[in-house]
Amino acid sequence: MDQQLILSLARSWTRLEQRLDGALSTIKGISFSEYQMLRVLADAPDNAASRVALAEAVGRTPSGITRALRPLEKLGFVETKKSDRDARLALAALTTEGKELVADASGVLDDLATQLAENAANPADPSRVDAASLLLSLS
Repeated sequence: MDQQLILSLARSWTRLEQRLDGALSTIKGISFSEYQMLRVLADAPDNAASRVALAEAVGRTPSGITRALRPLEKLGFVETKKSDRDARLALAALTTEGKELVADASGVLDDLATQLAENAANPADPSRVDAASLLLSLS
């Protein structure tokens, strides 16, 4: 039974990621994974972080982050800056366009979260959404 719970959670997470990817790519042209990186940069001091810090925050390797940032740099959402303290250290930083994208994409995620919460609301108390109901609503 424990394995079934784990597998069910994994399937539900996959469905949630697919919905997030679909909503973001259709409206903003980015994936949920790209949004996660941009969100970390938006929340970082000066909207910039090292690739190592970014990798730790989103659960990737620094080389994976470098590859994932290339398309975002080409589109003008992210730029590479040299660190003021260490010239060898390159920082990924949001551009003005990147900040706008994060704000817009955050609105898309807020709308989707509201929709999911409404679908998973407890009928006895619609203001309360529990994880089990949310997972069932994704099935």
